[in-house]
Formats: sequence, C-alpha cells, structure tokens
Amino acid sequence: MRKKVRLLTSLLALLGSFVLVASACGSSDDSSDSGGALTMAIVAPSASDDLAFSQSMVDSVNALDREITLSITDGTFIVEEAAAAIRGYAEDGTDVVIAHGTQFGASLAEIAPDFPDTTFIWGTATNTQGLDNVFAYSPASDEGGYVNGVVAAAVSTSGKIGVVGPVEAGDAVPYINGFTTAAKAGGADVSVTYTGSFGDVALAAEAAEAHLANNADVLTGTAQMVVGAVGVAADAGVPWFGTQSNQTSLAPDLVIASQVYHWEIVLEEMLDLRDDGTKGGKAFEINLANGGLVIEFNDGYDLSDDVRASADAAIAGIIDGSINTGA
Repeated sequence: MRKKVRLLTSLLALLGSFVLVASACGSSDDSSDSGGALTMAIVAPSASDDLAFSQSMVDSVNALDREITLSITDGTFIVEEAAAAIRGYAEDGTDVVIAHGTQFGASLAEIAPDFPDTTFIWGTATNTQGLDNVFAYSPASDEGGYVNGVVAAAVSTSGKIGVVGPVEAGDAVPYINGFTTAAKAGGADVSVTYTGSFGDVALAAEAAEAHLANNADVLTGTAQMVVGAVGVAADAGVPWFGTQSNQTSLAPDLVIASQVYHWEIVLEEMLDLRDDGTKGGKAFEINLANGGLVIEFNDGYDLSDDVRASADAAIAGIIDGSINTGA
C-alpha cells in the first residue's frame, strides 16, 4: 500500500530576496526525510484548490500509484517567487520538481543545468528547451473544447455563447479555438473575451456580465480566474462548461460538463523513464485518445440523451481523426 505525505509550503519576500519556508513542518529540509519515498514538489501559480489549472496537477500527483512525499508551493503568480521555490526544492535534494506554469520556462532554463541529478517537469510546454533533465507536458485542450462546444450549441436557445479567456497563451488558446469551432458549426454566435489576466477574478466576472448583457445564455472559460465568471453564471441561472478540473462544485445545477486534465497519465511515463536513468529530454501530451483528457459530465444536470450522444460522437470522431477541431 502506498503512503503519501502532503506538505504545503509558502514563500516570503524579504529585503528583495525570497526564502522558502515549510509551513507544515517548519523546515524546508523535511522533504529529504522521506523514508524511501520519492520526493516531489509542485510550484504552481495559483491556489492548489483552485478547481482549475493548479488543482489539476495536485490531483494528478495524488493519483499516482507510488509512494511519494509531496511538497507544494502555490500562489506564485510572480515569476521570481516561483523561481526561488524551484531552486529551493532542487537545493534541498527533491527528486522531482514540477514547474507548473508556461511562464516559468525562462527561469527553469537557468536553474535546471545547475542540478543535473534533479528531474524537472515543466508545462504547459511542447519542448524541453534542449535540457536533458527536463520533461515537458501539454494538453490537447482543443479536443475537450470542441466537445464542450458541440454540447453548448445544442443547449443554447438564444444562439449566443460567451467565452471568458485569460492571457492569450498556454492551453487557453487551443481550448477556446476548439470550443468556438464546434459551437459555430452548431449554428451558435460565439463571443470571446480575453481579460489579459490568469488570476483576476473581478475581470472574469465583468467579462461574463458583458456576455450576458449581449444575450448569451451559455458560458465557458478557462484559467484560475473563472470562479468569477462561474459565479455570474450561477446568479443568472446560465449553464457553464469547465476545463482543466471538474468545476461542478462551483454550480452543481448549472455546470454541464468539464474537460478534466489527468496529468498522471504522462507523469507515470516520466517517472518510469526516470527509474530507468532518463531524467528528461522528452515532451508529452495528454489527449482524449490516451485518457489524459476526460469529459466529465455532471449527473445533476438534465442533459438529453440526443445531446449526450452528439458529445460521444464528437469524442469518437476526434480520437479516430475524422473530426478536425480547428485549433
């Protein structure tokens, strides 16, 4: 039977330098006292329970079938804070450090060469920057976006759908492109707003309100700030489609489906390679075909059998290559 220890860490900025402090155990050295377990750390830009990007990785590491001692530093929207945490974990001898943010790539390129015995895992990214101790990962987020778009067009009565996006980067763009392609093919008018922020909840709420004012009767969005948009949708009684993590708990009667990232599918491959002596140098993708992307429907939403069948047909078509998501 495997055992996991989950240690939360925090970052303090003092006199222009960043010091890593373990809030759960009082010392950043505790990760090395693992009793034989693999030591892993996640550095994430938002809260580890954000029901979006950061939680998708935390849930996936916790799903690994291994004995792991896990440390987490979350809320590192400031790249310098993330870099301090990444370097701190490597200095402490952590076996595997996950830099969970596209924006952390430049920092990782400087840090990883200093710690050749450490495996770094970085995403979302499609390349390892030529570093042989870095694995990269990315989602084919357009695939689940397309499936969500098929269903959204089918349930919309006004024919207008609103999308709340963050910065035009990472997995947000393909998700939105896939969703838009399918929804437009289904006859819907899709309006997309990029707020320019991954974490500004108020901006996401404002964007959602603007879509509703334009008669949108279905909403979707991506990134950590979507809790603001979901709140607006819930208050208005408007259906929502999620991505990254299962967002049903945010609006149990209104979330129709969520594309959920199961990073453990590729994390297991990375760790197997590491066991065999390969510490990095390869990029991985999660998608519908390999089970890394899963469309999780909300049983609490009364979706017709015909619409659910259209979603299943879209999933099958994407997997067999007969459907082009447009991303």
